Amino acid sequence: MKQMNKLMGALLGGALMMGSLALPTAVLAADKAKLVVQVSDANPATWNLALNNIKNVQKDLGKDNVDLELVAYGPGIGMLKAESEVANRIDEAVDSGVQVMACENTMRGQKLSKADMNAKIGYVKAGVVEILQRQQQGYAYLRP
Repeated sequence: MKQMNKLMGALLGGALMMGSLALPTAVLAADKAKLVVQVSDANPATWNLALNNIKNVQKDLGKDNVDLELVAYGPGIGMLKAESEVANRIDEAVDSGVQVMACENTMRGQKLSKADMNAKIGYVKAGVVEILQRQQQGYAYLRP
């Protein structure tokens, strides 16, 4: 009987160990996908490509299954102005749950204020640092 109890204890312990090893994989599978998109180009075609990529990711994965952030800096910052050529698409992206962020360093360099910008966007101190930090947090990176 003692032999049987030892065997059952070993089997139960092994099963618990295997279950605990499987836990991180199950937890990871439940996490959302994460993507940070860089746009540092003033070309409307590049912006439309980036916004199309974002829309396709939301469609394919489900917008509730992915965290998306678009970070604009350098020459690309102009497309986040209130009256830009892609302003309506920026509004659509924000309304669908995308965080659209403008680099405040670039804004200072170009003498832009928040009053010049699309009312729906957010701000980061440094666009490049934001992208770096997002990648450190497990975000995939895309630059169309």
